[in-house]
Amino acid sequence: MKRPLGVLCGLALVAFLGGPLSAQAVVVPTDIQMPGTQPGELVEEILVSSSCNGCHGAYDLAVEPLHLWGGSMMANATRDPVFWAAVAVAEQDVDGAGDFCLRCHTPGGWLAGRSVPTDGSALTTDDADGVTCDFCHRLTDPDLSEYLGEQNSPFEAHDENLPNPTAYHGAAQYVVSPTWFPRLGPYDNAATPHPFDREAFIRSPDHCGTCHDVSNPFTGDLAPNNGAHTPLAPGTFSGTAGTAVGGKAAFNNFPYDYGIVERTYSEHAASALDTMAVADYVTLPADLQDGSLKTAYDAATAVTASGNYENGDTRNFSCQTCHLPAVNDLGCSLFGVPVRPDMPKHDLTGANFFVPQLIDWLDTTGPGLVAGGGLTTFQLNSLAAGEQRARDTLADAATMSVYGNTLTIVNHTGHKLPTGYPEGRRMWVRVTWEDAMGGVLEVDGGTENITATLDAVPTLIPDVLDVDGNTTRIYEVKHGISQDWADKLINTLGVSGSIPLMYDRETGATIETLGGLAASAPGTVHESFHFVLNNTVISDNRIPPYGMDYDIAVDRNAQPVPDTQFGNPGTGGTYTYKDTLTLDPPLGATYASIELLYEPVSWEYAYFLKLANDGSLSFLSDTGDDLVDAWRNGVPSTYAVAATADWFGPWEDLGEGVAGTYGEPELVGTGPLTPGTPMSIILSNALENQFAVLFVGFSALNATGFYGGTLVPDFNPPGLMVLVNTGPTGSLTLGTTFGTVPSGFEIYLHYWLEDVAGPFGLAASNALRGTVP
Repeated sequence: MKRPLGVLCGLALVAFLGGPLSAQAVVVPTDIQMPGTQPGELVEEILVSSSCNGCHGAYDLAVEPLHLWGGSMMANATRDPVFWAAVAVAEQDVDGAGDFCLRCHTPGGWLAGRSVPTDGSALTTDDADGVTCDFCHRLTDPDLSEYLGEQNSPFEAHDENLPNPTAYHGAAQYVVSPTWFPRLGPYDNAATPHPFDREAFIRSPDHCGTCHDVSNPFTGDLAPNNGAHTPLAPGTFSGTAGTAVGGKAAFNNFPYDYGIVERTYSEHAASALDTMAVADYVTLPADLQDGSLKTAYDAATAVTASGNYENGDTRNFSCQTCHLPAVNDLGCSLFGVPVRPDMPKHDLTGANFFVPQLIDWLDTTGPGLVAGGGLTTFQLNSLAAGEQRARDTLADAATMSVYGNTLTIVNHTGHKLPTGYPEGRRMWVRVTWEDAMGGVLEVDGGTENITATLDAVPTLIPDVLDVDGNTTRIYEVKHGISQDWADKLINTLGVSGSIPLMYDRETGATIETLGGLAASAPGTVHESFHFVLNNTVISDNRIPPYGMDYDIAVDRNAQPVPDTQFGNPGTGGTYTYKDTLTLDPPLGATYASIELLYEPVSWEYAYFLKLANDGSLSFLSDTGDDLVDAWRNGVPSTYAVAATADWFGPWEDLGEGVAGTYGEPELVGTGPLTPGTPMSIILSNALENQFAVLFVGFSALNATGFYGGTLVPDFNPPGLMVLVNTGPTGSLTLGTTFGTVPSGFEIYLHYWLEDVAGPFGLAASNALRGTVP
């Protein structure tokens, strides 16, 4: 049974008075603290979003900000059961680490000082609002260029290079206006009952980068490599636990320099899209003019012909362009408010279709939520709508195409594909191979049923990715811990060496411990789901965005790992925005259905968060169990389809048959169409003893109105016509040995034959296209 957060507020006072409490830390360690506005510094606390409902809700569900925000992960960041299960493990690993998590997921609660105890037990019901309207519309740029938010020494969120400092954008090092008014937005001509002012920052990717680059200050200061691909310069970090914040890595470096966790903002900043005007969409490579980039372009040009903002400012392919797309509508319900021709739709949708379902199940069917439970019908409907928008966004993220046996996946987003929280998040390719009769021959990248031990009971876990099948490509990032850091964690920082780094996904057996890693040979690294302890990226093969600059990506710790992937650009170069795979058709395959699948939370990660929770934090002791229960019971499927493609080959049925006496004659091809191999084309179901013409072409003519049908091959030279007779069985087999031609070479075949039952006295088989692999 979950305890309502509202009754837990008094526990924080008990902690400060020295009474018993399950939370690990009531004073945030300096190793976790970061620059920006600090708890208790605001004159007026962050407002809950329901305070905006009077004007910005209850008038049009299609565009009203409150409903759209309510279905987003921004609104539900504090309800997210994956978040709470991860906080439990982080708090067990490092006293006070929960503060690092809470400052992003409940900024209102954090700024009000309710992030201590750092297990979140002092948060109120209102703090479950997550990232609220008031918070985003009070954010200021830390570089002092516009509004001066609250940032005091030594917590300035910039490099202190006055009078024009460079801001720290990332790791939730936010700087917030101390009062409710003026509300900051993109307009200087709003008609509102409250004071407002125009702010350029709110349209900048830097605004979103505030939270969507995540850097760990703990590893950033204390790990031997500062949790980065390139260690920090000496003198820019302390390397010693508990020292003053002024000497810590987070106070002397940009957030992207250390403690790699997530780099969504940096991925975008390194891409060509960061500075590309939406109006220049037509200059993109042809294979990029689709998906989310096309959706953003269409939305922008639908409201302003140029694609720029209404006031003439250039609209780039920013975070906002895709995640707050332009609409022509009302921004509030007040009488007389004009329709805005360029209003940002507060969609705020990513691709996380999964967590809204977990929240719904836990709140309505399961044991309840850690925070924000008792959702209203309106909130549940907003969640459901947000889930569908996430699925729609996912369907815009990528396209796939097949040429011969080569599959190409194109990233249509402004960041890596996939991006965001690394643990347990992945995409993969599933190929279902079929024979000529539609029977399934095999499935590459398929799923399987496993039996896992849950609370000592063998339990069927269905539809889990066969991660050891070696039949597909899985796009993911794997983080880990290095041997020297494991040694320091145990022998200097007092972390228990018995901590399991990973578990077997079926038996739950410990694969490796922190102590085992510490005792390993120097240079050893081991994969780990302990995100607050991880200090190295073992691998990262997620597809880069368009024009991702090698040097910027390396500078911001956002490059693929190894960095020789996706074109191996090196210094001065750019990564390619697509990936290619060579398909391996099984013998007899004539067709394959290809899917790019996305899974926000893997079984391995959910199981880890259950097993790693040792129950020592009473407030969070059930979070791993609840997550696994919701993962197993709360959703129809843990993954969704992002893109599809078809493989035909080497023989593709193009249709275009014309029925005769026995219906449509059938034409099939056999043979792999590789040099020196036999091939045959077989006609059946034709009228007996009739003259027939086999049209052969090397491109498609598709001549409509041809004797009541469509003639597919272009039989003009070098094409040809072959005269034959169907004989007494109405069947024909023509065979030869295939010659040497280049990969991708195509041949088109189509029979037309005499048949009194057909229109104009003719029938036609289906047409075939043969493609050389």
